[in-house]
Parts: sequence; structure tokens; C-alpha cells
Amino acid sequence: MASLLVTGGAGFIGANFVHYWLGQHPDDTLVVLDALTYAGNRSSLAGLEDHANFTFVHGNICNTDTVIALLQQHRVDTIVHFAAESHVDRSIQGPDTFIRTNITGTHSLLKAARQVWIEAPALQQKAPQPHRFHHVSTDEVFGSLTPDQPAFTEDTPYAPNSPYSASKAAADHLVRSYHQTYGLTTTVSRCSNNYGPYHYPEKLIPLTLTNILHNKAIPVFGDGQQIRDWLYVLDHVRAIEAILTQGKAGETWNIGARCEMTNLQLIHKLCRIMDHMFATRPQVRQQFAQATAAHAGRSASLIRYVQDRPGHDRRYAIDSTKIEQELGFVAVEPFDAGIAKTVDWFLDNERWWRAAVSPPTS
Repeated sequence: MASLLVTGGAGFIGANFVHYWLGQHPDDTLVVLDALTYAGNRSSLAGLEDHANFTFVHGNICNTDTVIALLQQHRVDTIVHFAAESHVDRSIQGPDTFIRTNITGTHSLLKAARQVWIEAPALQQKAPQPHRFHHVSTDEVFGSLTPDQPAFTEDTPYAPNSPYSASKAAADHLVRSYHQTYGLTTTVSRCSNNYGPYHYPEKLIPLTLTNILHNKAIPVFGDGQQIRDWLYVLDHVRAIEAILTQGKAGETWNIGARCEMTNLQLIHKLCRIMDHMFATRPQVRQQFAQATAAHAGRSASLIRYVQDRPGHDRRYAIDSTKIEQELGFVAVEPFDAGIAKTVDWFLDNERWWRAAVSPPTS
């Protein structure tokens, strides 16, 4: 039985990981540490409060003493590090928070792990405690691809183009250094764009969906021809499970679904899906009567082109060959099936996303 500390476990990917892990590994202890900033949502963990092996802690990864206490109290042997500021637009407007959370916060975790798992046993003339520190990174550390360049591999040079991706690249290097210098058992994964349940509504897919339901404009940056590789969040979670259970220390893996499309193609696809939902589901028309599609209009009429963001990467694409060959992981959720599940989840969880975009005032 393992004991896991999951940072950022109330965020999008973290919450999906927590639900999945407790379902697949019910005897493991799982502690979530989350600062509950704007994208952290305690309600994403609803239903877990009564699980005997689940603990939620409202705290900040930058507080090293808190992390040390949790590692000791719960005899944690595995850290799965999701906690991060992750929205590129926000990093352009205010990079300081990204530097603090993504770099200083990651270093805080590494220091705590080293102290508890390596230094404390050494003082007692014991071998290091068996452990694993897994860092969840992003394909954005590699920068941008042209349309004809091959997909990112684990050996692609780093070339971050935003404060967000630069902060994640720095965190990757810190994790590697703690493995090389101190012998910490670390692994790193870099994923492509995720989608699925619990996705914070400022990101492209949930923003498009909720704007259609609110009858608001759907913004398209620049010409909308930016290309992204889309990965269903539960496929990502299964990949992390494979790394934790089979992955060799010190290694990195890219996780993608080989599902590239332009932002504009994606938005038009979502508009068609939503139009079909309104045409075939009377309850949806009743629930979201203000939507254009509720009155036989076209959701695509809400599309508005806006000024492109500075340093907007043109294309991301992931080569997942290494994780497929070494760990036997393959993304199994076809995009059409995954996006249908995602749309259904947002339609069924209006209270969750409305609270996320309009938190109650005190």
C-alpha cells in the first residue's frame, strides 16, 4: 500500500487523478494539498470526504514546513506534483505568481522530500526511504513547432515562449537536478492539452461551451490557426499511473494522443455539437433558454476574432513513442467520444461551472 501526497489535487487534472486513484487503489492513503486559488475547487473532490484513506489539506506548497509535516504525519512515499499556475494569458499579465508557485513551490517540495526521505534516514545511518517524486509538466516547455516539423520528443530542446512555460521549464530542471545531485527518485511527464470534467472555464474548450450556453461571444485569438494536440484527461491520469508503477527513476515521458487540430476547427466542432444538443434535447433548450441555439440559431454566429496574444505558440504536437514502447501506455479515448463525455458533464454540472466563474462574495 502506498501513501501519496497530491499537490493541486483540487485543480482540473489533479481532481481527475484523485478520483481515479482512489477508485483503482482504494487501499492507498491519499492526501491532497491545495491552496484553493481561483482554479482550485473543493467541490471537484465532492464525494470523497467519507473515504477512509482520503485527507484534504488547505495549504500552500511554498510552505516547506507544512509539506515536511504532511510527509511525516502520513508517512508519504509518493508525491504527485500537479500544483501550478497554468494559464498563459495570466502569466503574461502577472508573471510573479507563476515564478513563485511553479518554481519556488516546486523547490519547496523538493527540499521537503529530500529532508524526509534522504537526510533524516542518513542521520540515523539508514538507507534513504523508498520514495517517488513525480512532476507533471507540459509540452509548452518546448516552444512552438512549424506545420511541417516533427512532434516533440523527450530530446527536443527547451524553448519556452511565455512566462508560464518558462516557469515550468525551470521546475523541470530543478527536479532533474535533485535526482542527479541528491539521489532523489524523480520522474517527469510532459502532456499535451487536456480536456474533460472539472476543467476550469477560462480554458478554450470549457470557455467555448459555457459561452455558448450563456449566449456570449466566443473569442478566437488571431486567425485561429494555432494547432494543439488534445488528450482526454483520464488518459493522462492512466499514463501517470503507468509511470508511478513502472517508470524508471530519472526518466521523462511525453504524453499525447496524436490528435492535432486548429483552435478554429475545434471551436466549430464544439458549435456543431452544441447545436445538435439543442436540436435533439428539449431539456437543454429549457435549461439554457437564453442560448442562440435554443431558438434554432447557430452557435458559430457567436465567434468573434480578437487580437492575438503576445508570443502565441503556433503548434504543439507530442510524440508518445517512448511511453508506448517502454510502459505500454496508449491513449484510448477517441476525441469525438471524449468531447461528447465532456459536453455531457458540463451540461449535467451547471452548478459547478457557474460557481467556478462566479464565486460567492462574502
